[in-house]
Amino acid sequence: MSKRDQVQNEALGTALKHSRCGLGISMGVGKTLIGLKYIEHLQGNNIDKLRVLVVAPKLSIFDSWKDDAVKFNINIDKIAFSTYLSLNKLCPADYDLIVLDECHSLLYSHKEFLDEFTGRILGLTGTPPRWNNSEKGEMVSRFCPIVYKYITDEAIDDKILNEYKIIVHLLHLSPKKNIPVEYKDKRWMTSEVDSYLYWTNRLSKSSTDKQKQINSIMRMKTMMTYKSKEQYTVTLLSTIEDKCIVFANTQEQADKLCDHSYHSANPDSDDNLQAFKAGAIDKLSCVMQLNEGVNIPNLKQGIILHAYGNERKSNQRIGRLLRLNPDDTATVHILCYVGTVDESWTRSALKDFDQSKITYINENEQILRL
Repeated sequence: MSKRDQVQNEALGTALKHSRCGLGISMGVGKTLIGLKYIEHLQGNNIDKLRVLVVAPKLSIFDSWKDDAVKFNINIDKIAFSTYLSLNKLCPADYDLIVLDECHSLLYSHKEFLDEFTGRILGLTGTPPRWNNSEKGEMVSRFCPIVYKYITDEAIDDKILNEYKIIVHLLHLSPKKNIPVEYKDKRWMTSEVDSYLYWTNRLSKSSTDKQKQINSIMRMKTMMTYKSKEQYTVTLLSTIEDKCIVFANTQEQADKLCDHSYHSANPDSDDNLQAFKAGAIDKLSCVMQLNEGVNIPNLKQGIILHAYGNERKSNQRIGRLLRLNPDDTATVHILCYVGTVDESWTRSALKDFDQSKITYINENEQILRL
């Protein structure tokens, strides 16, 4: 029995002992298959009697459920599917079992539905909420408390996933006045340095929580458009010979960075993705769509322009690079503006990764430690 099979069996056995629980399973270990086996075990020969609902953040995730069901000959003809957004439109009494895929997506708005549901609940996530007193933490603890965890670095140690190294590129905000600004009937050019100082100053002067939230979001969105990261990415890409994916911030940015992009506004997206998977092209830029549910063969390097301070998004993106042969090593490049809030975002996003595998390099190739 392989280590992956062993972990799957341990997780399944643990879940079956609880009427309501969650499993924290690393990417690449077979979280969907565990969910399918859980359903199959409870169904037995009564497939028409057990009313099952699978919930996930996006419709595209259900393709993985259906593909794995066919691959492993598991009957899901009677299973219903719903996104979290549509969950409250359903009737809790219509189901005996609910499987919450990516259960960290639960919100307080789902509480009424789940409180009324009386059956079994299985939660599945690769990134359990870090803080129990957060909205997601409280919802997971209440409806599908994590009873089994198998994290990414365990999967790497056990040769289920390949090794990785993360290089954080510390960049300086540009003083060049190349950012157009419009306000009422006035137009002028500003720099990344001045733009960042402007929004940081506005944030510090916010008098209400709402203002702080708005100014914080505006600063982040503005930083995501800065050209210096785009220019650095183009230079970095020119030095990479391996198959490499670029996680851009916007569709426009994705189209600038690579000859081939994948996003909802590009009619060639599906063809580009297939060519990338097949190896016909070795560089592809995308925005958010490849975070979950898509595996790219032989993907050895990746560039992340923005860490968001969100370990979940970072885990999903880095996870695209952990599906190589166990003896291979993937390289993840993260671009970070030194001396800004971007440093805090990056540290937060990488908190759960092995710090010995993370290197910080400035623009002059001098190794630093944040």
